Amino acid sequence: MWTALVVFVLSYIVIAGTRIPFTRLDRPAGALLGAVGMVVFGVVRPDEAARDAVNHDTILLLLGMMIVSAYMVEARMFRFASWFTLTHVHTPRRLLVALVFVSGLVSAVLVNDTVCLMFTPLVVQLAKDARLRPLPLLLALAFGSNAGSTATPTGNPQNMIIGTISGISYAQFTRALFLPALVSLGIVAAVLVVLFRRDLPDVRIEAEGLKRPDLKPRLAALCLVTLAGIVAAFFAGMNLAWTAMTGAAVLVLFSHERPRLVFERVDWILLLFFGALFVVVYGVGKAGVAEAMFQAIRPAFGDHPLEQAAIFGLFTVAASQVVSNVPFVLLASHWIPALSDPVFLWLSTALASTLAGNLTIIGSVANIIVLEGARGETKVGFVEFLRYGSIVTFLTLAAGFGVLWLERSLGWL
Repeated sequence: MWTALVVFVLSYIVIAGTRIPFTRLDRPAGALLGAVGMVVFGVVRPDEAARDAVNHDTILLLLGMMIVSAYMVEARMFRFASWFTLTHVHTPRRLLVALVFVSGLVSAVLVNDTVCLMFTPLVVQLAKDARLRPLPLLLALAFGSNAGSTATPTGNPQNMIIGTISGISYAQFTRALFLPALVSLGIVAAVLVVLFRRDLPDVRIEAEGLKRPDLKPRLAALCLVTLAGIVAAFFAGMNLAWTAMTGAAVLVLFSHERPRLVFERVDWILLLFFGALFVVVYGVGKAGVAEAMFQAIRPAFGDHPLEQAAIFGLFTVAASQVVSNVPFVLLASHWIPALSDPVFLWLSTALASTLAGNLTIIGSVANIIVLEGARGETKVGFVEFLRYGSIVTFLTLAAGFGVLWLERSLGWL
């Protein structure tokens, strides 16, 4: 047990972003070293690591959706969608609101990181052309994509883990969290409009400086049909992982694009991070460390489902800022089945771990993508981001949990 605990702690210290002297270790490296440590020191057998530790459905689901997203990027669909949004909304306030909802709804279907990666350059360009302060629009993109991705199991990586491990169907997950996500998007838009009202004058903006992207119509049509088929199969209860991989295979077969070039857009490092994390957390579970940790903190959660969801949700928000949401969700997957209402706890954890991403800059990869993509045009420090993010996070959490509990009370879950 102690060996597993030491490997786990050292691995999660690196994953938390702690700088180790004389090294350049990052989060994927920390996860990889932890996985290797679990095997080398005998906590997990090599065959267990390959066969039992890794949740292959999660890896395949993420890979399949990444490939589908990569083909949509190749078709220039994200650029076209962002260009269309930015050129058809003519006042700063309406533009901000549109950015929140468009980025959120697109992120509900596809991984939110990809949405932010594609939208950021055009948002920066429009802000420059319209002589607007870029920060409100960039926060609308980051906060909106995080909040909207709450709605489905494919919106973000931690939801993919919950969707595959919990056994909750795509339809049930979406039915439960779509309304909390929609309410959260409304709150994000309202809060940003109020906070930045002086930066959003009631004047007409023109976007002639934004060039219309050259959409690849045939590939775009194929992507839309494939994506519609994937979502329909998800709702029909088909296996999430192999549905996504089948959709990816259809695009590889019929797109007439060179697969190697498309595959270069896949975030293979994220897949490595996930695979290694599964081994680390499996070792923690096998050695009894996860159970010991749970028994130590279990009394704090209480016995009533609402009390458990609220306290566990706050615990999730805090832990997600320290070790990030994906590693925490993997660890929490050992604890949730032992609580009084596992389905409700799984859903509330998905809600909390995702909305927690809006609290700090490092709370979500989407935040980092947006701010790094615009670093030449605007600067925002940790404290300034926290000032905006704390208001958005706690208002959306309160409203989201309220809606989710109401759904449970009405028997909708």
